[in-house]
Amino acid sequence: MNTVISVSPFAPFRHRAFALLWTATLVSNIGTWMHDVSAAWLMTSLSPSPFIVSLVQAATTAAMALFALPAGAIADLFDRRRLLLGLTAVKFLLAGGLGVLAVLGLVDVWGLLLVTFLLGTASAFMAPVWQSVVPSLVPRPDLKAAVGLNSAGMNVARAIGPTLGGLIIVAAGAGAAFLLNALSELVILAAVLLWTPAVLQSPRRAEQFLPAIAAGVRYAMHSAELKIVLLRSAAFFLFASAFWALLPLVVRTVLKAEASTYGLMVGAVGFGAVCGALLLPRIDRHHGGDRMVLFGTLGMAAVLLVLALVPLRAAALAACLLAGVSWIFVLSSLNVAAQNALPDWVRGRGLSIYGFAFFGSMTLGALFWGALASWAGLPLALAVAGLGAVVALLAVRRRRLPEGALDLSPAGHWPEPVVALPLEQDDGPVMVLVEYRIDPARAAEFAVVMNRVAAERRRDGAYQWGLMRDTADPALFTEYFMVASWTEHEHQHARVTRADADVQAEARAFHVGPQPPRVQHLITAGSD
Repeated sequence: MNTVISVSPFAPFRHRAFALLWTATLVSNIGTWMHDVSAAWLMTSLSPSPFIVSLVQAATTAAMALFALPAGAIADLFDRRRLLLGLTAVKFLLAGGLGVLAVLGLVDVWGLLLVTFLLGTASAFMAPVWQSVVPSLVPRPDLKAAVGLNSAGMNVARAIGPTLGGLIIVAAGAGAAFLLNALSELVILAAVLLWTPAVLQSPRRAEQFLPAIAAGVRYAMHSAELKIVLLRSAAFFLFASAFWALLPLVVRTVLKAEASTYGLMVGAVGFGAVCGALLLPRIDRHHGGDRMVLFGTLGMAAVLLVLALVPLRAAALAACLLAGVSWIFVLSSLNVAAQNALPDWVRGRGLSIYGFAFFGSMTLGALFWGALASWAGLPLALAVAGLGAVVALLAVRRRRLPEGALDLSPAGHWPEPVVALPLEQDDGPVMVLVEYRIDPARAAEFAVVMNRVAAERRRDGAYQWGLMRDTADPALFTEYFMVASWTEHEHQHARVTRADADVQAEARAFHVGPQPPRVQHLITAGSD
């Protein structure tokens, strides 16, 4: 049994940089939720169609999905502080412009969707930057608590922002809420200007943009742990998206209520999420991430069924409270699992791929549930989503989430290769050969371990890998792998983690030769 170290859920606040950025993000998220509630409610006035209303959520999540990969690469390649400053300024201009247009009565369906999409695009580029910054703000033992506090902050904002937004819509109109959202972005600007990273991040110019995206995708394709997180995310968010896409219409058409009630309902989700975040460390300590996702999925399924079958305000309010608890259980567990599956060199790209699964599922779900509600009615769409969430949970239940047992810090144990040729950085491709002498009786056992080595080589940069056996000498095995260039092989050296090094050591333990396994670096003959 693993030893669990108890960490206070508030421990990250001991670190000034985390406390500063968390507080500023809270204010900004309150403004964002005011915007989201105002945009969704304004759309119910501009068009009563469930499909059109669902496009408000789809516009945001589609932007988050479409730009996830380039956003992750940019987060890994460029200075994150400057990125935060630039993206926040863009969001300020977009939110302020929408507010002015709304006050003047110049917003129509497509204009609202366009600005919502552009704001979602800016958020798409900002999300992996924020997520990549968090591990540098707190020590590793506090990481899970920091992720939980980030989720709690989002949901404190969800508790305050929608309720405040609903009241502002009633008192001054949606335009006023949009303008206040713009002002909240100035708080982020001030906080980032005050923040000086302990270790200044310098752009990794040696790694180019498109190859960096390819490296992130390659890592995800060959990381069993990250693929499990992506699968579990899609299985939940595809169905949970029905709640966010259809709640405005439930309030307006089923409950026959106004904007203030809608704000109260979304605020109840936030309050429930805050309560869930406070309970999360204790429950997670006893049950782990997999059971947290189980509890959260069953809770969200119950929420959807209540909204479908019980058209009462009190029942809907209670369902929204449960939705907040369920959402934070799942979201926090999946986010921590994604962080645990990623080493630093690919963290931004890996989190953006996780974001792609998250927001892609939310987008497809919003479009599907909106279309189904238009055709068959809100109750049926909500009921199908609730039952579907349970079926999807059962389908992926055996895929266990990574719990952070692997040490993904850089190993730095590969010696520098001997180079006698005048090489350019872009020369390649490069072939690396590693010769092992293995007891033939252990050949099958060795091949099993080498399959794990193969996954590591591919994650870190190899586009081809193989294991060959000498027909004249059955004890001689040669591993080969190919990388695109000498620069890429240098990156490969830096990407090897301590967990990877342990697997390589396990493979080398089979070697029975008098010397360590022989390593050769070959480059295409045309490069010299």
